[in-house]
Amino acid sequence: MEANDSCCTPVADEALSVAGSEELAAAFKVLADPVRLRLLSLVASVPEGEVCACDLNIPLDRSQATVSHHLSVLVNAGLITREQRGKWAWFRVAADRGEFVRSVLGGQPVVSLR
Repeated sequence: MEANDSCCTPVADEALSVAGSEELAAAFKVLADPVRLRLLSLVASVPEGEVCACDLNIPLDRSQATVSHHLSVLVNAGLITREQRGKWAWFRVAADRGEFVRSVLGGQPVVSLR
């Protein structure tokens, strides 16, 4: 059977490499927490391109310590960057992870696994 005669079109151009699958799995593990996923979406959606940590507690309805912990996990995973300005920390999506973050948060409907 020729490739054109198949009943389905492949979703991806090629399979993930071992290193690629490990990197992607690590990122998904970080994002598997609803608070971190929401935090990433808040950081990614601000029109200014960056947000102060002080502006994240209320939308998340979490304590400063909890928000700080989750922001640190996102920074350590390389998904966002942190810049200290005086007593406040400012966060933005890491420049080299923008495409990944857009694909994760791109507004596509979430498929139910139930």
